Amino acid sequence: MRAFQLNGQKTLEYDQKYNQHPWLTGKVNPIAVEKADGIYFWDYEGKRYADMGSQLTNVNLGYGNQEILDAVREQLDILPYVAPKFASGPRAQLAKMLVELAPDNMQKVFFALGGSDSNEAAINMARTVTGRSKIFSRYRSYHGSTLGSGNLSGDPRRFALENPAANGFIKFFDPYVYRSKIRFQNDAEASAFYLDKLREQLLYEGPENVAAIEVESITGANGVIIPPDGYLQGLRKICDEYGILMICDEVMAGFGRTGTMFAFEHWGVKPDIITFAKGVTCGYVPLGGIIISKEIAKYYEDHVFQYGLTYSGHTLACAAGVACVNYYQEHHILDHVNEVGKVLGELLEEQKAKHRCIGDVRYIGLFSAVELVKDKETREPLVPYADTSGKMGKIIGLLNERGFSTYGRENNINITPPLIITEEQLREEIKKFDEVMDIVDRTLE
Repeated sequence: MRAFQLNGQKTLEYDQKYNQHPWLTGKVNPIAVEKADGIYFWDYEGKRYADMGSQLTNVNLGYGNQEILDAVREQLDILPYVAPKFASGPRAQLAKMLVELAPDNMQKVFFALGGSDSNEAAINMARTVTGRSKIFSRYRSYHGSTLGSGNLSGDPRRFALENPAANGFIKFFDPYVYRSKIRFQNDAEASAFYLDKLREQLLYEGPENVAAIEVESITGANGVIIPPDGYLQGLRKICDEYGILMICDEVMAGFGRTGTMFAFEHWGVKPDIITFAKGVTCGYVPLGGIIISKEIAKYYEDHVFQYGLTYSGHTLACAAGVACVNYYQEHHILDHVNEVGKVLGELLEEQKAKHRCIGDVRYIGLFSAVELVKDKETREPLVPYADTSGKMGKIIGLLNERGFSTYGRENNINITPPLIITEEQLREEIKKFDEVMDIVDRTLE
């Protein structure tokens, strides 16, 4: 019996008996998904769910995209796989396309399989090129779950990898303005504060020991924290001052999610390394990678890059990537994201004004989060940091019951639908969200 012929009962039975799910205990009761199309997926009972989280904010172009499917099928017949030491058409073509999408200081691409190993490669490269050991990253970040990328991450998921730990990973605080006890007057004031604290920490660590500062251009899974204007620009200046590489993690925010191809474009900065995954193939085939600057590429003309993967630049994945990039451009996805994203922002502001449980809404393009609080005045979060009570899980469950599928961390709920969502579909789903927020409000009475 082939896997796709299983019924819903057998799918769940085999899943619970034989699969270990990431980030969960073995006692799990997942939704068994049978099929998907557009922004929706269905369980085996025929219930429809709107994918308002794009799974893990990676299914940017939705399900059943014929252009991506055709590209993969065609490549499967021509050349399904070739080792990384060879050249292949899809790999060469996609690398060229990505360099052309990136800032003009970029030169080459190394392909990985996903965000974790892309960030692992960036760590390797930064340390090798600079000859330095320390890597700075932020507390509310998530960069992956391999030994290096897991220690690079700042949220509690890093704890399992810290003992025994990879060395040289230093954490600093995010420009999380909503959670600051200081009420900044404007972006310039907020940026100056957070950059001054970073500079102070660098001096304590010895900037001559720091290889790179890596940040999510916009913090993703941990609450869509959008940096104040001037922050990324100031970070670029600090890196230049001390000869530190600036790495922008665009795994979640990249490929049109914010209304630009890469999120850092909103602030006009040019990183030294860009890490990417997710939206480059929209989940159709696993792929990630790093885009590196001309200076770094020049270094590796005479030095061996001591990092590799069997499936680096897999031909099927790169074929999917070429199709995705073409689709973003030919179907004017960025324009659509900016148009519908404006509606999303308006709807979220309405939700914030209406509901006592909503303390803050953050949005840019179709990248957004809703922060839940016990009290709007004090901004006390609905659940404390690293809470294990299950309260937020119950709220996500209430959304699921209504066919609104998404995810969140801590006291935030992420709303990151596929970039092809229409205004009508968006309005329909926010009505469901509104119903659940009414329920949460009643718990605060």
